[in-house]
Amino acid sequence: MQNTQDRPHFEFIALMASLMSIVALAIDTLLPAIPNIGETINSHDSAEHQLFVTMIFLGLGVGQLFFGPLSDQYGRKPMVYAGFVVFGIASAICLLAPNLEVMVLGRILQGIGLSSHRTIAISIIRDLYKGDYMARVMSFVTAFFILVPVVAPAIGKVIVDNFNWQTIFYVHLLLAGILWIWFWKRQPETLRREYQIKFSFKSFVEGAKEMFRYSETVAFTFISGLITGSFLVYLSTAQHIFEDQYGLRDAFPYLFAALAISIGTSTFTNGTMVVRFGMRKLALASTIGFSAIALAYVLLFLNTGNPSVGVLVAFLFFQFFCLGFMWGNFRSIAMEPIGHIAGIGAAINGFISTMISVPIASWIGAYLDDTALPLFVGLAICGFLSVGIMFLARQRKKALARP
Repeated sequence: MQNTQDRPHFEFIALMASLMSIVALAIDTLLPAIPNIGETINSHDSAEHQLFVTMIFLGLGVGQLFFGPLSDQYGRKPMVYAGFVVFGIASAICLLAPNLEVMVLGRILQGIGLSSHRTIAISIIRDLYKGDYMARVMSFVTAFFILVPVVAPAIGKVIVDNFNWQTIFYVHLLLAGILWIWFWKRQPETLRREYQIKFSFKSFVEGAKEMFRYSETVAFTFISGLITGSFLVYLSTAQHIFEDQYGLRDAFPYLFAALAISIGTSTFTNGTMVVRFGMRKLALASTIGFSAIALAYVLLFLNTGNPSVGVLVAFLFFQFFCLGFMWGNFRSIAMEPIGHIAGIGAAINGFISTMISVPIASWIGAYLDDTALPLFVGLAICGFLSVGIMFLARQRKKALARP
């Protein structure tokens, strides 16, 4: 275990962020190209276009069940390499897709391949850090990771305007190849020999039982699913809201970037505050703020159409500012007790939260037709449910601590 007083190297943070960022790259660079892809594969329904985003998350959830446990047996690095191979094959399927069904299949497989990068980056961080220091490292990693959504839609738009949407996938493959070489050359294996667990159905079941022994881990796994699901609604419908409802196709990449900056700013701030205030206090306060902002929007615009784009962006900016204090802390709290099964633990945590988030996103997203109100209704419901789960977990923890 890394000494918790040691500062993580800049390169380590950058490399872990890059592993996680390729997920965001595969999603966000494609957003400005969604109408172009729809035309090519003869899909003209905005509800169908949401599948280009939500289905990659489905793959992310399923893939973790394999790559996480296998990384506990064979090590972190081989599973990252395997993820790159699956991602490459899936990208080729997307490039050759003749219809919606094949494109969706390719996106699911892309998610499966990329799940290794996201899950194992978290496992590597947990191998080296714990507690509030893990939350600190996760915050800095996420802050770097957020730089991708800031620039990715603009990059995607430039590519589409000057080339075609297929070029976006070629860029993904090029960057994945560069990242593979960097990871191979610079990142040592972090799985300690005594923590190696042979992958079997029995070991997986035993790991799941071990994880479910910790009520706080279970609680924050469900909370991660709720909050991610509500955010996924925005991610899958942002192009529809800004381009179709507001008619701002040219401005969309810049509005998306501004909102991503709000998450990055608060994530970096969380990294500087978490050791002082503790990840649980920051997680609770930010989730309450997140819920209250969404509720305020619902009450103000319940019986009206969309407000001006400035008002909408302002609400989303402060909403997402809260997210920077939530995601890293949620995952760190959930992973804290299960460092001895970090691979299986990260896999089950990610799978459950994803299986919660995808149906939420699909259900709420179906209501976003003429206004953005359903988005904020979903944010408010998921936020207040999360606050309730936090208080229940806190009460249970206090009850178990009593003699």
